[in-house]
Amino acid sequence: MHLIHKLNILAILVFTVASCQPKVEWKPSVVTEQVPHDTDDPAIWINTENPDESIIFGTDKDTDGGIYAFDLEGKIIREKSILGVKRPNNIDLETGVVIHGVERDIIAFTEREKSQIRVFSVPDMTPLDQGGFPVFEGESGEFNLPMGISIYKNPKSGETSIIVGRKTGPQEEYLWQYGLESDSNGVHIKLLRKFGTFSGIKEIEAIAVDDELGFVYYSDEGYGVRKYHADPNDLGKQVNEFGLGEFKDDIEGIGILALNDGKGYIFVSDQQAQAIRIYTRSTNQFVKSVTYAALETDGVEVTSNTFNGKYPKGMLVSMSDDHTFHYYQLKDLHLE
Repeated sequence: MHLIHKLNILAILVFTVASCQPKVEWKPSVVTEQVPHDTDDPAIWINTENPDESIIFGTDKDTDGGIYAFDLEGKIIREKSILGVKRPNNIDLETGVVIHGVERDIIAFTEREKSQIRVFSVPDMTPLDQGGFPVFEGESGEFNLPMGISIYKNPKSGETSIIVGRKTGPQEEYLWQYGLESDSNGVHIKLLRKFGTFSGIKEIEAIAVDDELGFVYYSDEGYGVRKYHADPNDLGKQVNEFGLGEFKDDIEGIGILALNDGKGYIFVSDQQAQAIRIYTRSTNQFVKSVTYAALETDGVEVTSNTFNGKYPKGMLVSMSDDHTFHYYQLKDLHLE
């Protein structure tokens, strides 16, 4: 047989074998215990004094829902969990927030069926909100049902604010930003601005803030990822948008991996593709897509913390539709 024909046949065989190989899937190092209803969104609290006692928080979305606390082995920490929450959707965490002159780590989460947000200190799990802060006051129907949430702490002033989205809303001023303040009357919130364009195609849920660089990102689910300045004094003009036409269907959870000198990555859940799409933090350019074991992922969170070397290069936590959260090793991605 002619050499060229042999080479052509060999090339066809190689292509056929390669195309028949299953996709390499990113496997979790830990799958948490199941929650009763519907996992949705995680947050990571790092115990700086003892990293082994860090906590992964995750929402369980239901009328009788809750915020479940997990250890690094995926076991539920009952005494740190908050139960009896009326459909919690999304959660976020911020460290070193000054409340009554004392720096405290906090979580904030939406309680959709009460049209309010909740704020607790961590890890003592003390409520700071007198039962909840109403949001989207004056709106009606689904326009006042909160879903997405993220906390912004100005790295220079330390001023802290909470950005909240809703189940659905207008095509402008979809997000409302509230200042978190404390005085002799306690802790309270104050509406600072309304901003954010909405395509009107599906909904907006996932919101994430890059404190250091001063940007807020959110998933306009049927359109793309939108980027704005996080400073509440900004006029609210869109800075960038990316991911347009790149996702199988819903554009969901967002996690920001902050590395030194403004470097890092943005992880966005490609929900129906069972994948994570990764973009550069600085320019929002696409890097790669990674398929993984988590099912129909809504929320994701990511950190560069290594937890005493247990997660070299850091950890990604992903919600999975089987009532669990998955912990992944960032070292497996070979990003740097």
